[in-house]
Amino acid sequence: MKQKIPAANVDDLSTWVKYKSSLCQECQGTCCSLPVEVRFSDLVRMGLADAFEADEPTKRIAKRLMKEGIVGHFNHKTEVFTLSRYSNDDCIYLNQKTRLCDIYTNRPDTCRNHPRIGPKPGFCAYKPKQY
Repeated sequence: MKQKIPAANVDDLSTWVKYKSSLCQECQGTCCSLPVEVRFSDLVRMGLADAFEADEPTKRIAKRLMKEGIVGHFNHKTEVFTLSRYSNDDCIYLNQKTRLCDIYTNRPDTCRNHPRIGPKPGFCAYKPKQY
């Protein structure tokens, strides 16, 4: 019999569970409700910026992407962009029906490296899918 894992509270790190890749198949994608920080190279992979824009001031790229509603915040010191989120905190690239990433093959490094990096490395905010 399969062990039932309790749902984690994304804001309470003590409720997060030790990561196992098998959890992803039954999860609502709660990691996708965490802020997603990206760098310029991620924007190129995602098709949001062109490699030729690398010579442009990053501030200008941030302004354009903020106007388009893709970036919600830009840190000028670190040149890190934070992707916009829906009102429920989901990433704008998380499909609201399937709970799968719409840009999975081109997803940012932050997502590619989760949960090795993040608020609690090696753990995830697992929430089982509601059927």
